[in-house]
Amino acid sequence: MEQNVVGKKIVTLCTDKNIPLEELAERSGLTAAQVDKIINSDRIPSLGSLIKIARALGVRVGTFLDDSEELGPVIQRKDDIQEAATFSSQLSDANSHLDFYSLASQKAGRHMEPFVINIKPSAEHKPILSTHEGEEFIYVLQGAIKVHYGKNQHVLQAGDSIYYDSIVDHLVEALNGETAQILAVVYTPM
Repeated sequence: MEQNVVGKKIVTLCTDKNIPLEELAERSGLTAAQVDKIINSDRIPSLGSLIKIARALGVRVGTFLDDSEELGPVIQRKDDIQEAATFSSQLSDANSHLDFYSLASQKAGRHMEPFVINIKPSAEHKPILSTHEGEEFIYVLQGAIKVHYGKNQHVLQAGDSIYYDSIVDHLVEALNGETAQILAVVYTPM
């Protein structure tokens, strides 16, 4: 199994900052087994886990998703097709129904992460809610979604939006057995 690019960057940052992986696990609030799986998996970890690791390493989450030094404005043209990043859960594939397309991967030093996300209908398994510091804004472009937020559930249709604190357990899933598409902006304080 080939290590994902995020795992390689985590190892490089830990080496550069002289942080043993056990300490990274402790700082991020993840278990050593979770950190090991994140580093050695061929899949990108969940966004929540990635944010926790970024904070533990003192870097922005975008550090794991880009290699750019571009400080000026970045334009993403609709015809500029990019490869999707599919995040997984730390311990299962339960949340691998989200394909992320970054809209600002060429912008260095950003504090927001804008994405277009295709949300595929979930499989038969129970989804795992996520929690991390920061805020999220979601605008539904196509289809319908259900946002699990704490103990509540909110159904959103095309044209609807939601803005919430990410520290509360949350999950977004497609409804009606059809793929939905959203514009999401994730903000994580450093």
